[in-house]
Amino acid sequence: MNKKFLVIGNPIEHSLSPKLHNYWIKKNNLNASYDKKLLEQNEIRQLILDLREEKIHGLNVTVPFKKTVIPFLDILSDEAKNSQSVNTIYKNKDKIIGDNTDIEGFKTGLETTSQVIKNKKVLILGAGGVVPSIIIALKKMQIAKIYLSNRTKEKALEIKKNFPEIEIIEWGKTINFDIIINATSIGLGEKDEINIDYKNISQNKFFYDVIYNPNETNFLKKAKNFGAQIENGKMMFVYQAQKAFFIWHNILPVIDKETLNLLDL
Repeated sequence: MNKKFLVIGNPIEHSLSPKLHNYWIKKNNLNASYDKKLLEQNEIRQLILDLREEKIHGLNVTVPFKKTVIPFLDILSDEAKNSQSVNTIYKNKDKIIGDNTDIEGFKTGLETTSQVIKNKKVLILGAGGVVPSIIIALKKMQIAKIYLSNRTKEKALEIKKNFPEIEIIEWGKTINFDIIINATSIGLGEKDEINIDYKNISQNKFFYDVIYNPNETNFLKKAKNFGAQIENGKMMFVYQAQKAFFIWHNILPVIDKETLNLLDL
């Protein structure tokens, strides 16, 4: 029986999930396939029904549905509950389970860099579905202080309800930080710009972009030009995918040079 897996999002064109998962499926001789699906909000219910009826066997969830899928699920893992964010869905017995592999994905991805996170100050840009996962991962890594800034302040305040220790900063305001993380979707487009005073803040700072495709967003390009260390979200993407693959297939796929070359790392 050919098992069907999907990644859902809007936009979805940029997703490399099918490339990675199908590569691992082939490597492990599994009878399965993995596709991407552009989804509208009103199609979630039917998709979860298809999962119940085993027309599909697993879902990955990306922007903007990580939170909006939750009411359609039966059980949340602790990680999904704590973050109120789901990126991996599967059926176990007769229950539909929502899980979160972004937390471990982000943490492991960051641990593969030479960056010291402990006791550092971080500024997160954005308040979307992945941000609570990043906050939880950073807390596990003993970050000293988290600042959060979002174009719509209300969304940032929503996140603060669950994480009262974070400090909300006005959008566009510059503060003293060690690490800055772009968790907005600004950067998916070629001309996308984040309004930051790169010249005065880039030196010796670490700029991280959750976006992995394109390889270097303008956010990273500009920071690099002014002497910052930069990293994109590819390793986070690879590690969250590895964990999702394990949940579905009970096989931990190998992350080797060939895997990374596949994604042009």
